[in-house]
Amino acid sequence: MAIAFLRDDPLPHGAVEETAPGVRRVVCNNPSAFTFRGTNTYIIGRGRVAVMDPGPENAAHLAAILAAVQGETVTHVIVTHTHRDHSPGTAALVAATGAATYGFGPHMTPPDQGGEGGDHGFRPEVTVPDGGVVEGGDWRLTALHTPGHCANHLCFAMDGNGVLFSADHVMGWSTSVVSPPDGDMTDYMASLDRLIARNDALLLPGHGPAIREPQPFLAALRAHRLEREAKVLAALTAAVMAPVEELVAPVYGPLDPKLVPAAGRSLLAHLEKLRREGVVRLSVGDNWLIS
Repeated sequence: MAIAFLRDDPLPHGAVEETAPGVRRVVCNNPSAFTFRGTNTYIIGRGRVAVMDPGPENAAHLAAILAAVQGETVTHVIVTHTHRDHSPGTAALVAATGAATYGFGPHMTPPDQGGEGGDHGFRPEVTVPDGGVVEGGDWRLTALHTPGHCANHLCFAMDGNGVLFSADHVMGWSTSVVSPPDGDMTDYMASLDRLIARNDALLLPGHGPAIREPQPFLAALRAHRLEREAKVLAALTAAVMAPVEELVAPVYGPLDPKLVPAAGRSLLAHLEKLRREGVVRLSVGDNWLIS
């Protein structure tokens, strides 16, 4: 099923827009094949505000955030997950504002176990569990633990306006990378089903523009993942036995070379899910085969 990706996002880096009632957005100038035009930082409320996902260490982005909240007080810095494009900017923002930090917890996979993309320096002052509430004077957020892209990933539902901050779990411009061991396809699909059941009115992602028709988009994402899983099984059946790297081309087709390693990680996530379900197994030499 084709996904109607949303790639029209003209907001200039460092500028501020009112993305939803009570929510402003600033885009960091850290574009890449994995971050689109850059990381979205959200400012929530007025007067006494929260800043969600300060982004990477970036002096220009920090200055843009501080300019956007000039005359206001930043009371909360909320981190949706500990990838390097989302949380490392927290320290400088806290130094400038004195705000308290909130998040699910530290990065859960050590660097020597595959957690090389994580920000291992972030530790929230306030731990926010699934269902936990973070609130200020004119806003209230409820956390949803949505592992899959990252084990400590949180989405946040905003009271009163149907807005869900979907971070990197659901983005309009691209599918999310699911890279084991910190990423988990079984968890990702369960988290996706959880969002589908909610029926939110608007999703505000970690990269790219708002998703204003969430239900058809979420359904397309789910169908896409299941179609990809079927391609993995077909490729493995044809190969009889193969390592991950030999399955990337038949499953994904031609790819930008920069994306091949990430595709291999997502393919591995599909295989790990299928192994859990008893459909495939791992043999000697990192070769996979149908069970």
